[in-house]
Order: sequence, then structure tokens, then C-alpha cells
Amino acid sequence: MYTSLAASDIWIIIVYFGLLLTVGFYYSRRSRSTADYFLAGKQAGWLATGSSLFAVSISSEHFIGIAGAGAALGIAAGNLELIACFMVLLLGWFFAPLYIKMGLFTVPEFLERRFGRKSRLYLTALSLAAYMFIKIAITIMAGGVLLHETLGWDTATSAVLIVAIAGIYATAGGLNAIIRVDILHAALLIIGATVLTIAGLHNVGGFSALRAAVPEGHFHLFKSMSDPDFPWTGIVLGGPVLGAWYWCMDQYIVQRVLGAKNALQARRGAVFAGFLKLFSVFIFLIPGVIALAIYGNGKLSDSVFPLLVAGNLLPAGIKGVVIAGLLAALISALASAFNSSSALFTMDYYRTIRTGASDDALVLVGRLATTVLVICSIIAVPFLKVRETNSYMYLLNIQASTGPAVAALFLWGIIRKKGTDKAAIAALITGTVIGGLRLALEFLSGKGVALWAPFEAVMSLNFLHFAFLLFLICIGVLYVSSFEGRGPRSERSRDSMTAGKDALPVYKKMIQGDGLIVVLSALLICIVLGVYIYYA
Repeated sequence: MYTSLAASDIWIIIVYFGLLLTVGFYYSRRSRSTADYFLAGKQAGWLATGSSLFAVSISSEHFIGIAGAGAALGIAAGNLELIACFMVLLLGWFFAPLYIKMGLFTVPEFLERRFGRKSRLYLTALSLAAYMFIKIAITIMAGGVLLHETLGWDTATSAVLIVAIAGIYATAGGLNAIIRVDILHAALLIIGATVLTIAGLHNVGGFSALRAAVPEGHFHLFKSMSDPDFPWTGIVLGGPVLGAWYWCMDQYIVQRVLGAKNALQARRGAVFAGFLKLFSVFIFLIPGVIALAIYGNGKLSDSVFPLLVAGNLLPAGIKGVVIAGLLAALISALASAFNSSSALFTMDYYRTIRTGASDDALVLVGRLATTVLVICSIIAVPFLKVRETNSYMYLLNIQASTGPAVAALFLWGIIRKKGTDKAAIAALITGTVIGGLRLALEFLSGKGVALWAPFEAVMSLNFLHFAFLLFLICIGVLYVSSFEGRGPRSERSRDSMTAGKDALPVYKKMIQGDGLIVVLSALLICIVLGVYIYYA
């Protein structure tokens, strides 16, 4: 089903694109240093930081994928989004002050400070591969499907257009432009999704009528241990592992707080993002349940959200706002992935090779790296295959195979003083091999290949259970490997905050100095726990 746009809708979209490109070129003249280009000049306040954290976390596979998951699985599909409220607090209160105090440009840089250079380069390589072959590819195709389903545009043409626009302003303005435009993106995302949710609820006769129109289990967050998608044991054990990695250890997310003015602004921005995430759980998830009630579409696919947009729920003008919000999600995610990849390549590889490179040279390399990535993405569009599976669940399964090893390594590096570069590499390789094996088995199984019984057992594990198991295995590897020998950093760190007990006085002082944020953080925790209790 395609939708026809009124003149007012078209003008809203045109104005959005014009504003986007204007901001990009404006900040291209101001992004003259690496701090400007990769960290927004380290001048972002709490509003920009929080808005960017929220906007970058709601990419296309979330926007349209979680609605499809909501139609098929109910509100249980929002569990990891609720857990994100806790994890973003962990980022603001614990990890952001540590990273900012250490003066990091990239997250892998922490590993060199704590363990050694090899582990930093290994994680950078893994992150670049994940962004280029997974994150960017999924976002491009989800965006192409979105515009095809809503406007009838050719999928490949739509994908190329999105990549080009995101690439232009990301290349020109860097994070300086991205993090400021994300204030607009966050507003468009929330307004568009809220309007669509309200219109959908009105169409079905209200929230009570919606609950009565769908299976009763669709409004329970906790499922049985045997549930194939979101068992409660997986939510409790594996959910925090994936959440900690994504929100606190992934360059794609953490780069936002690295660009904050100071730890105080980063923490306030993180708390603000936590409240936005709490709100977004319902305005992105509930439309999927509404689609099930209206159209009887309980299929786990990405077409649910576009189906609502293309329907007759929205009047002229409002539809343009919603579509602009969808485009904001796509472009913010792609621009952020481009800039994060550029930062990793420039600061973790090029700068370490050309130690005397000037700021101008580093910014130029960053822009060239972004340009190359954009061109490669456009070239790859014809070869990307649209999946029949739900993009949100597909991405979660991949993250369960790639994130636990990184989560284990960072938590070990912060809490424990023992640990060598050799131990860090061993844990990362273990996680890569085991996680890669599971992904390969899933691919073979999808092709109808009969698997050996032990491999079939691995495949039968829920992705959240697997994530927790892989996390424990990597912790075990770190424990054993740390006692095989002492490296130059086995008993010390270059930063006193990399050991948990050394950080306690610092955090106690921070809490005493920001009482309002303490109250708001506690309020957010109580609200999330209340949601869990009510919808258990």
C-alpha cells in the first residue's frame, strides 16, 4: 500500500532536507580540529547530548522493526528498550565520567590504556567490520523498504538517496553537525510516532479496546523460560549484557558523551535520554499492536509500521511530519555510523601510524574516510538483499554473538586490576570464534543444511541465553589467561579510575554535587520497575 502526499506533506519534507544540509555545510566551516569533527568540539550540552543519544539509538531497524515485533510478539518485544533506561543511566553515572577523565577519542582507546595496543586494534577492526557489513547494510535496506512501502519509490533508488544525503552532511560537518541536528531528529521522531500512535488508538476505540482486540499475552512483558523469543530468564541475564555493551562500550553510542562539555553535562544528557527511551518504548511498539488490531497482521515483518503510515489514519500535513520523522531515524543512524567509522579509522589507525599528523591532516583523513565509506555503501546497494525476517530481531541475534566478549572485557578492565593484553586478546578471539560459529550455523540452518547434534544444541539456545553464556565464557578466559603471566599493565593502569574501588570516592562526590539528577535517576528507575510490575 502506497500513500499519496499532499502539497503540505511534500513541503515539510523539503524543508527538513534543506535544514539538514544547511546545518551540515554551516558546521563544515567550523569543524577544523579533530575535537570538532569527531567530538563536536567537546562543547555539547545536556540537551544536545541526550537528544543525540536518543536519536542515534532509534535507527530504521528499530523504528520499523520493533513495530513488526510488537505485532507478532506483543510488548515483550520492548524489553530491551526498557532495559536501555537502566543502561543509559549506567553510561551517564559510571562510564561517561571515566571516559571523559581519560580524554578518550574512541572507545577502543580504553583497552590500550588498560591492557595494551593489540587489544585496541583488534576491537577497532571488529567494530569497523560490524558497522560496515552489518549496521550500515541493515539500515540502508530497512530505509529502502520503508520508502518503498510508504511512497512507492524503488527500494534501491531510495537506499541510494538516503545514503547520499546522510553522507553529505556527515562528511561536511562531522559530529559537530550530527549532534546538533539530532535535536531536530529527536523532536521529529517523538512527534511523528506519538501522532501515529494516538491516531491508531483513536481508530481502534482506545487503549482498552486495543487490549481486547489482540491476544491477551500481547500485554505481558515476561514470557516463560521456554519462550523462543523473549524468555524471562534471557531478559534478566542476557538483556543487561547486551545493554551494557551497546550503551556503554560501543563507539556508535558512546561518541555522543565523549563530545559533551564535561562529565556533568554527559550525565544529565544520559538521564534525559533515559526518559526519552522510556517514552519511546510505547510510541514505537504500540503501533505494531495497533496494526495487528486493525489489519490482523501478526506477521513478524518490517511492513507493519509503513502499513500504518500509508493508511488513512493521518491527515494531510501530519503525514509529512511522520515521514520526516522516519527519514530522521534513517539519516541520523547512517550519518552516525559513517562518523563513528571514520573516527575509529583516523584516530585508532592513521594517527598511531602518523604520530606527527596535524589536526588539519586528521580532519582531512576523516572526511576522506567518510567519503570512501559513503561511496562503498552506494556501490553495495544493488547487492544488498531484502530480508524476509524482522530487522530488529535479526540485529539482536547478531548483537548477541558480537557484544558479550566486549562487555566482559570492559567490565573486567574496570573492576579488576589483573589482566594483560594477551588475556584481552584471548577473550576477544574466543568471543569472535564462538559468536561467529553461531552466526554461521544460523546461516546454514536457514539454507536447510542438516547440523551435527551439538551444533543443533547451540542453535536451539535463545539469543539472550546465548549472550549470557558467551559472556561467562569470556570472563572465564580472562580469569585463566590473567594468571599466565604479567604484562606491563597486569597490576596497574594508567588511570586510577579503571579499578572500581578507586572510583568510589569520585562517584560519591559527583552524587553529592548533582542532587536533582540523583532524584530524576531514581524516578526513572522507579517508573521502569513500575511498568514491569504492572505488565508482568
